[in-house]
Amino acid sequence: MPVADSETAQQEPREGFAPSPSRGKFTIHNGPSYRATAPGDMRTGLWILDRHCNGMGFLHGGMMSAFADSALAWAVWSATGKMSVTIRLTLEFMEIAREGEWIEAHPEVSAVDGEFIHVNARIVKEDGGLAARASAVFRTVRRKAD
Repeated sequence: MPVADSETAQQEPREGFAPSPSRGKFTIHNGPSYRATAPGDMRTGLWILDRHCNGMGFLHGGMMSAFADSALAWAVWSATGKMSVTIRLTLEFMEIAREGEWIEAHPEVSAVDGEFIHVNARIVKEDGGLAARASAVFRTVRRKAD
C-alpha cells in the first residue's frame, strides 16, 4: 500500500505497532518508525518514504543501516533496560525495498557479555522477502548527571 505523498503523509502503522517516540533531530528526519506494542515483542517497522530512497527509487543503504542500528538499539534497551552505543554494525543487503513498502526488523539478543550486548536482526519486507540481515555489538552506558 503506497504512500500518497511520501514526503508529508503520515502512514498508519501496521496492526500491533505504534509510533516510536523521537530521540532527536536525526531520528525525526529519518522516521517515522514504529515499535511493536505487545509485551516482549521487539520488532520495529518503517514505511519507506521518498526521502529514504536513493536515486534509483529504492531504500538507500545508509537509511537501511540507520534503521537497523535504531532497531537493534531498541532490542538492547528492551532486553537490558540500559542505554547503549553501537560498537560494531554489519549489514548484508539481500533484496531491494522500494518506496511505499513496509519493512520490519526482527531482532534477537544473542549474548550478554557484561556491558557488551550482541544482537542480530532479519529485516523483512511486507511480502516476506528478506531485505537485509544485521549484526551488531552494543556497549551499555550510564548517562552522566548534567
